[in-house]
Amino acid sequence: MSEPPQPSIPRVIEVDVVEDDGDWSSLPDAPDLIARAAAAVAQELGDSDGSGLVAVALSSDASVEVLNGQFRGKPKPTNVLSFPAGEGAPDDFIGDVILAAETVRREADEQGVSPEHHLQHLVVHGILHLFGFDHMSADEAEHMEAIEISILSKLGVANPYTGALETGTSG
Repeated sequence: MSEPPQPSIPRVIEVDVVEDDGDWSSLPDAPDLIARAAAAVAQELGDSDGSGLVAVALSSDASVEVLNGQFRGKPKPTNVLSFPAGEGAPDDFIGDVILAAETVRREADEQGVSPEHHLQHLVVHGILHLFGFDHMSADEAEHMEAIEISILSKLGVANPYTGALETGTSG
């Protein structure tokens, strides 16, 4: 089965990190981790000259619960939400990624991974959603996960689905 066409991805992805809500004090280097994750996405997939901007909001479960209910009909917290830029946005604006502090920390603990690595995984995941990647079908999930694994391996982050550090590239 062929993969759906993806939009053009810039070779440079800049991030604007905003601490919106929640206690992010346990991840004081979050802005740097996020910037590195965004750069890794661009390095892996970038196919167009120029740059794009992603706004990343460091938020809380309570705030994400409201957004998740309002925009997805699921009034509960989730780890990451992605909102692609809408009509009328500046040409270089890619979209928004919102992360929930409590869920990020809880999931990292449950998965036995560092919060730093889990944060980078969620940023990569969220940015891929901004470019139209999804995991609604098994084929889409497999494709998206392979890309995530490849990008994360370049950041020294183990495969979030098996825990192994991969050294291959996505196909």
